Amino acid sequence: MGLLSWIVFGAIVGWAANLVVGGRERERQGCLVSILVGVVGAALGGLVWRLVTGEDRAFAFDLPSMGVAAVGAVLLLVVLRLLGTRSRR
Repeated sequence: MGLLSWIVFGAIVGWAANLVVGGRERERQGCLVSILVGVVGAALGGLVWRLVTGEDRAFAFDLPSMGVAAVGAVLLLVVLRLLGTRSRR
């Protein structure tokens, strides 16, 4: 995938993960944060996929890859929110 595809893919996945994790009371995040969360989440999801299944997967711009990336982005946001709430106390 090219750089532009990763940016679009990251933005979509980051936005979707923010909707899932935050619900109605979610924190608004900017486009750049959504892209970063999506791209890092995709890498995290790929790592989790590899650890769980033991197989390498060539990630492409398709629905299964988006699902794995979304799971990774949701995990990333959950961890970040837990760390954020812990530091506020």
